[in-house]
Amino acid sequence: MRRALKIYRILVAQNLKRLMEYKADFLTGAVSFLIDQAIGIAFIFIIFSQIPQLAGFTFEQIVFIYGFSQIPKGLDHLLTDNLWCVGYFIVRKGDFDKYLTRPVNPLFHVIAETFQIDAVGELVVGICLMIYAAPSAGLYITPLSVILFILVIPFSALIYTAIKITTAAVAFWIKSSGFIIQMVYGMNEFAKYPTTIYSNFVRLIVTFIIPFAFTGYYPCVYFLTGENPLFNIGCTVLISVIFFGISLAVWHKGISAYESAGS
Repeated sequence: MRRALKIYRILVAQNLKRLMEYKADFLTGAVSFLIDQAIGIAFIFIIFSQIPQLAGFTFEQIVFIYGFSQIPKGLDHLLTDNLWCVGYFIVRKGDFDKYLTRPVNPLFHVIAETFQIDAVGELVVGICLMIYAAPSAGLYITPLSVILFILVIPFSALIYTAIKITTAAVAFWIKSSGFIIQMVYGMNEFAKYPTTIYSNFVRLIVTFIIPFAFTGYYPCVYFLTGENPLFNIGCTVLISVIFFGISLAVWHKGISAYESAGS
């Protein structure tokens, strides 16, 4: 554990140094992210310029759901974004060898090697949207709901991480799985809106197959209404743990199948 923490500190220092060396890349990424978020928020404004409610939710409640969904996504983006590199080129180029020759868990090393500071913008936007919407959203506020709010966010983020680990690990068999990560990860857009606006098939997919709905919509149902905490919060925790366990199993199985490759 002590050696792992030492390596982690070294990697963090390297990341900070890299950030200072590539300020332009950071600013470009931050601006691109803000434009993307502005488009998403503008889309909500356009919808509510035509209708008073969406699936029984007011404008402020939808904004709250949208903002909340950015928090777990932002945490995952900040801490585990190097998994994209595993899927796209680290395995394909044979560069994964270095993670197997060092005295630290390969998955921990991959995750700790890079963090994306531009994800702070994602977190800030999410927090600002929730603060803006909270006074009019009719939040269900009790000491228990505050505790559950703090508790559920890391578990919601764990769902993102589990999905990325699983899809990145596919590269151990097919050499490059970036397109799979992109395709699956793109479904997180469904987390920003009520699942009741989707067809039963889509609802099934985003609830139990690729459970992004538990990273935004379902927890927010509890925070907005106080209803069914066992499902909305309890299932978020349970599903995150189950999917993370599955992702670790797939990852370790993939490492056993890994063969060094080069281009």
